Amino acid sequence: MKIKLSCTAFALALAALPLAATAAGDPFLKAQMIAENLEPVIVHPEQQKAVQEKLAALEKHSGRKPNILILLVDDLGWGDVGAYGGGTAVGAPTPHIDSLASGGLKLTSTYAQPTCTPTRSAMMTGRLPARTGLTRPILTGENPKVNPWASEQTAAGLLSAAGYRTALSGKWHLGEPDGFQPQQVGYDEYLGILSVSSEFSQGLDARLVPNLVLKPERMAALKKVSRSAITAGKRGELAQVLEPIDSIEALAQIDQKFANFSEDFIRRSVKAQKPFYLIHSFSRVHNDNYPAKGYAGKSPAGFPYKDAVVEVDDIVGRLMQTLKDTGQLDNTLVFFTSDNGPSDDLLPDSGYTPFRGGKGSTWEGGVRVPGIAYWPGMISAGRQSDGLFDLMDLFNTSLAVTGNSAKVPKDRYIDGIDQSSFLLSDQGVSNRESVYMYAERQLMAIRWEEFKVHLKVFDVKRAGANLDESLVSSTGMSPWVYNLYVDPKEQVSTGHRNFEWGLPRVVGIAGRHLATFQKYPAKDLGLAKPVQ
Repeated sequence: MKIKLSCTAFALALAALPLAATAAGDPFLKAQMIAENLEPVIVHPEQQKAVQEKLAALEKHSGRKPNILILLVDDLGWGDVGAYGGGTAVGAPTPHIDSLASGGLKLTSTYAQPTCTPTRSAMMTGRLPARTGLTRPILTGENPKVNPWASEQTAAGLLSAAGYRTALSGKWHLGEPDGFQPQQVGYDEYLGILSVSSEFSQGLDARLVPNLVLKPERMAALKKVSRSAITAGKRGELAQVLEPIDSIEALAQIDQKFANFSEDFIRRSVKAQKPFYLIHSFSRVHNDNYPAKGYAGKSPAGFPYKDAVVEVDDIVGRLMQTLKDTGQLDNTLVFFTSDNGPSDDLLPDSGYTPFRGGKGSTWEGGVRVPGIAYWPGMISAGRQSDGLFDLMDLFNTSLAVTGNSAKVPKDRYIDGIDQSSFLLSDQGVSNRESVYMYAERQLMAIRWEEFKVHLKVFDVKRAGANLDESLVSSTGMSPWVYNLYVDPKEQVSTGHRNFEWGLPRVVGIAGRHLATFQKYPAKDLGLAKPVQ
């Protein structure tokens, strides 16, 4: 099914500019098309060659393919981590995460989608949610009319076919029915929750949701549409209940259970002499945060969210120690990140970002997240870069690092790009020219170099209510433009004054991007709101 994707009248008008302003030949634009179905990339041949030699030397020395460990936190703010100005300064020290940043590459312009389900799908498939149809979180009891996974490929599935042991530990939130589960879409093993922690707490905490918990008829209905449990499964099987989450105390401990599984998976993979691909997907720090045993008040701030940040940091330290103990620290690419910005709607018990907006919006605070790449001996310590990195790039990069770039699908459009040379080269620069920011199926904004260009904007009607009280509005005659180097809070648009030279470039990029949907149409899973 073809879906018409929204863009402004201004963008349509400028799309008619001469090709010199929108395509190859424009000296401002560096990205090159390397295949019809792949996002154009900025090619750095010497950088790429050096990294290929580096990877080959490592494999010859170690005698095995490298591992990949992705540490994905839920709703962590860019400013929550000490390495990004948070940590102790905001009441929750993060020494283990900070150690990754100081010992590797700290990326300051890493981008996610505005909410969790879209980010997770994009990261696993290398495709924008507007293409896969996973455009928003799947809510309590929802069963999409179309199974997106029937026609999508994950990095986990491609690597499993290449001899890797693959696993997802923790939060999934990409569909619960038969055929949607992680162990059915490429992961050899799964242990975690198929939905999200707030779906469990809403049925447990009468203080938060009395109009559900204190209503027996509603609670009975909830139990019919929502499975409150830690579940587990092996490749191809239907996930089974491992342990019910029937109390706040049980909910508080789930991230410790996920850590147990991840540690065991790493140890078993090493014992089997198999390389592994593991996504450790925290349920923290998504609401509602109930401190695990020993963590209540452990943070200087003393708030449940901050205690959860401390727990996340401890688990990061624990998994890094496991890599060290198993002799795999030097043979594992570790990437630490968050699936979107912090949820301002939950203040004061929420995260921190220095940018405008929060979770649910395409302002920087909603989509700009921490991104740390760590690999001793392969990534030089102390590197920092503002080069663009989209979490979708982890799809292509994971395949490239493991020597499986040829497995990138050719029958669909892939929005992610291979950033292995950016991450691993000592003087590596990003291969990505632009980042596209969507609200469900609407193209909202584009990041190009240091500029953020909004075609549509989130209009928040009440301070902090990015999710509960916001509107999407089209911009006027000119897109809103912010130079993020001098106006990172996106406060004063200066596009008409000092970016007229750049507007045709960015609108040309947008036109080229939207044109890809003609040959590679988007899927409709039935998740669109009735008003659309």
